[in-house]
Amino acid sequence: MTTIVARTVTDVLQPRNVLFAGMLGIGLVAAGDWTGIPWGFLGALCAGIVPAAYIEWERKRGTWGDRHVVDRTQRMPIFLVILASIGLGSVVMVFGHAPTSILVAMLALWVMTVGLLAVNEFWKISVDSAVASAVPAMLVVVQSPWWLLAYALTAAVCWSRVVLTYHTVAQTVAGASLGAATAVPFLFA
Repeated sequence: MTTIVARTVTDVLQPRNVLFAGMLGIGLVAAGDWTGIPWGFLGALCAGIVPAAYIEWERKRGTWGDRHVVDRTQRMPIFLVILASIGLGSVVMVFGHAPTSILVAMLALWVMTVGLLAVNEFWKISVDSAVASAVPAMLVVVQSPWWLLAYALTAAVCWSRVVLTYHTVAQTVAGASLGAATAVPFLFA
């Protein structure tokens, strides 16, 4: 039963889904009205949906067994796709005069990905935990401290990754810590 719950948590709260909901929320708050939703959608597309589609494409080709890519030595192409996708989305946002907060969120996610890539070179860090922590951290800064309550979901993601033996406790804590650091750029915006 524990494994079934952990599998459900890790599947429902996978980065693509967390980023989709979070970036729409950040876009809405950044613009102050519905006009931020398309910017949030662009952010979700570039940060979450495109990378998830790439992973699924490679999975169908037989490159990886599933979306979790448990062998850290196989993760480099994923990080490069994420960096390119977020970078391209950020350029579109700059030229499209997107609200500052959504652009800062994209840049923070780009920097977080660089950090994940650097750590991944020598140690397997949890990307799922990083994303599950980054989104509430950014929402705390752009909207309300009440988003700290969403860290219960971050803890659930970390727990699920450990139960499913995809990561150790240290790897999930490191990922969540790096994700929380995405809020720092907002202090300078």
